[in-house]
Amino acid sequence: MITLDGVIQLIQSHGLLLLAPLSVLEGPIVTVIAGYLASLGLLNTAGALVVVIVGDLVGDALLYLAGRKGMKRIPQRWRHRLGLNSARVAALTDHFGARGGQTLVLGKLTHSAGAAILVAAGAARMPVGAFLWWNLVATLPKSAALLALGYGFGSAYEQIDTWIMRLSLLLLAVMVLGGLVWWRMRVTR
Repeated sequence: MITLDGVIQLIQSHGLLLLAPLSVLEGPIVTVIAGYLASLGLLNTAGALVVVIVGDLVGDALLYLAGRKGMKRIPQRWRHRLGLNSARVAALTDHFGARGGQTLVLGKLTHSAGAAILVAAGAARMPVGAFLWWNLVATLPKSAALLALGYGFGSAYEQIDTWIMRLSLLLLAVMVLGGLVWWRMRVTR
């Protein structure tokens, strides 16, 4: 497995050309590292921002496609075990029809729930245009903030990576707890 130091050396050597595929695979820490390298004058800041935004959107579109195309490929008995019956998929479709934008923005900002929400948006057949729009709305400020974080404090990229993970897990726990409270209140009515 490649280390964060290895990622930095690779981006230093190959610039934006390598930043693009790395940002598709692991956006947040790669964006922080890109900001750090921009602060050292090794990357163009505006170019890095455009590349990480496009890379993040491409990665998210791949997860969306996995949800949209993948449901048909999962054997029926596995879908049943996962609780993916037609009623649940219909409820998911209704949810993304009514509140898909809010759900996508929340998922993108929490990072830890992001992949599941992106796949769910595809499985719910959220319209592609709406998906891309709301994804862009969430990606722009997130990428700019992470790039700025890297620009200002990038030499501490390992600690930043740890804090991104901790904050993501905390936000996921808050979302799960909030969902359980909401569900419990709804059931007891």
